Amino acid sequence: MNVKLRIIELLEEYDKGKYSNIILNDYFKKNKLSQGEKGFVTEVFYGVIRNLIFIDYQIGKRTKKIKKTWIKNLLRLSIYQGFFMDSDEKGVVWEAAELSKKKYGIQVSKFINGVLRNFFRDEETIAELEGKGRYDIIYSCPAWFYEKLKKEYPKNYLEVLKSYKATPKMSVRVNGLKYSEDEFKAFAKELGINILKQVGEVFYIDSGSILDTEEFKEGKLIVQDGSSYLAAKYLGAEPGETVLDACSAPGSKTAVLASTMRNKGKVYALDIHEHKLRLIEENMQKLGIHIVDTRLLDARDVHNLKVEFDRVLVDAPCSGYGVLRKKPEAIYNKDMSNVEELARLQYSILEACSDNLKPGGVLVYSTCTIFREENTDNVKRFLEGHSEFSVMEIEKPGNVEGHFDELGGLVIDYREPYLDGFYIIKMRKKQAEEIC
Repeated sequence: MNVKLRIIELLEEYDKGKYSNIILNDYFKKNKLSQGEKGFVTEVFYGVIRNLIFIDYQIGKRTKKIKKTWIKNLLRLSIYQGFFMDSDEKGVVWEAAELSKKKYGIQVSKFINGVLRNFFRDEETIAELEGKGRYDIIYSCPAWFYEKLKKEYPKNYLEVLKSYKATPKMSVRVNGLKYSEDEFKAFAKELGINILKQVGEVFYIDSGSILDTEEFKEGKLIVQDGSSYLAAKYLGAEPGETVLDACSAPGSKTAVLASTMRNKGKVYALDIHEHKLRLIEENMQKLGIHIVDTRLLDARDVHNLKVEFDRVLVDAPCSGYGVLRKKPEAIYNKDMSNVEELARLQYSILEACSDNLKPGGVLVYSTCTIFREENTDNVKRFLEGHSEFSVMEIEKPGNVEGHFDELGGLVIDYREPYLDGFYIIKMRKKQAEEIC
C-alpha cells in the first residue's frame, strides 16, 4: 500500500477522536513497515496534528466545506509534506493528484491539484498572518491558549510555542535490575544507534529500531522520558521502605522507584482503571520487579489503605501541556475550565496523600504541564495550609534546561530540547517536635 494512503487511514482514525499515540502504536503492531516507512509515517502523521489549525486554515481559504474526510486528509498531509518538510512541491502535488484520481476520478484530481498549487504559489502565507498578529494560527494553538501563554511568558511566548512543535526524540531507560549502562552503550554502538543525550539511566537516541530488539522485549530497557525519571528519582526511595505511587499508570515511574529500592520493600501503585493496572503488572513482571502492589483505588481515597508511607510520589493527572511534542492533540481538546478543574483534582490528591505520609517522610509532587494553576499555585496553597511541610532542595542535572520557581520547584521548560516539560517539587513532612 502507498505510504500516504496509510497516513490517510491514521488521520481518519484521529478524526474519530482516538489518541494519536494509541493509533500509531496499534497500526505498527498490526502492519509490517520498514524503518524508513515508519519514520515517514510518524513524521507526517504527528506533523499534521501539530500544525492542524494552520493547515486547516489554509485549506479553508481555498475551498468550500469538504465533505469527504479522505480528500481533506490528503490535502492536509500534502501541505505538511510540501511546506514543513521541504519536500519537492511539484512532486507532492503530482502524487496527491494521482492518488485522488485513482480514488475518485479526474474531477477530484483537478480539484486537489488546484488547491495545492494555489497554496504553494502563495508567498505571503506566513507574512500575511504575522502582519495580523495571528500567531495562534501560525503555531496551531487555540486562541485562549495563546493568550494564556502571552500572560505567563510575556517575553518569550513565541519561543514556548515553537518549542512544543518540535519532533520528539526516542528515549529509553536502562533497567538496572537486568542490564547496565555500559552494556547498553556497547549494544547501541553495535546497532549503529547514536546516543544524543543521557540523563541518569535515561538515554535519548536517534532510532526507534531499539523497540524491535530482544533487549527491549526482555525488559532490559523501558521507554521513558528523562523528566518522569527525575520525578521518581528525586523521591530518593530506599530499599526496605514503604512507598506510594499515587497515580501510577503507565508504570514507568513505579519501575524507577522499585529499581532504586533494589527490589526490597513495597511500592503501592494506585490507579482508577483496571486495564491500566494490568498493564503495570505485566510491565513489572517483564522488568523483573516483584515488590509492586497494584490497587484499584482513587488516590483521593488513599486513607482506605490504612498504610503509612515513608515516601509518596504524586505525579498528578494534568492538562499535559508539557508533552505536546509527543501528544500534540492535547492542545486542542482542553480549555481553561479543564485546567482549573484539574488543578482542583490535583490539590485534593496532594492533600489526601500527604495525610498518609509518616512524619519525617518525603513527598514529591509533579506534573507534565506548564501552567501555574496546576504547579506553583497548587503547591503554594498546600504549603500555606500545611505548616508541617517544607520544601527540600533538589539539584538540576547540568545538561537539563529549566529554572526553579519561587518555592524551589524545578520547571523543566521550553528551552529543554529533549526532555518533556515538567514541574517537580520535593517536600518533607516535619517530625512532631519540629512543629512545636
